[in-house]
Amino acid sequence: MENENQQDLNIELPDDVASGVFSNLALINHSPTEFVVDFIQIMPGVPKAKVKSRIILTPEHAKRLLTALTDNIQKYEQQFGAVKDDSFLLNFGPKGQA
Repeated sequence: MENENQQDLNIELPDDVASGVFSNLALINHSPTEFVVDFIQIMPGVPKAKVKSRIILTPEHAKRLLTALTDNIQKYEQQFGAVKDDSFLLNFGPKGQA
């Protein structure tokens, strides 16, 4: 019965989006109704970082994204080994520490 209620979802990936955007930092803020995730690109020796993409999610979708990321990281680590978590040790030189 569950399959009878499912609808097929046709997802289109435009060429300008398909190449993706590099990000090495994400900042997350929230309100009672939404989560805002800013994907940022920090470059060594450049004093100003740029937000490359902003995604706004409902709290429910943010939680589904967390679950999906957790599942995918576990699968990745089973195949390739543990991901080193040094995310709080950003170091881009003497003046570029965060």
